[in-house]
Amino acid sequence: MTYTDVLTALADPTRRNILESLRAAPRTVGELAAHQPVSRPAVSQHLKVLERASLVRVEPRGNRRVYSVRRDGLDELRRYLESFWSDVLNAYSAEIARRTKGAPAPLRRKK
Repeated sequence: MTYTDVLTALADPTRRNILESLRAAPRTVGELAAHQPVSRPAVSQHLKVLERASLVRVEPRGNRRVYSVRRDGLDELRRYLESFWSDVLNAYSAEIARRTKGAPAPLRRKK
């Protein structure tokens, strides 16, 4: 699984809605389909995409399959996004250092 798999999975609004529903509690396909504007088979297909992207896990319980969020599923995407954040912070830090180099000391107020 790569961050592009996660981004692709999250690009669809129905899959994002499903993931949001699963954040609250584990659910079956039927429970998820009851709150989605698509058919039960379509929800199953969306769940397969989310599972391939490591965003959900499935647990067989009797004749039903219960889906839940994989908390570690966003780790790869988080690392990718944090690399941009680190670049931004490093650039900001360098700019502050550049601007303050040789700058006069701040004035102190007389009491």
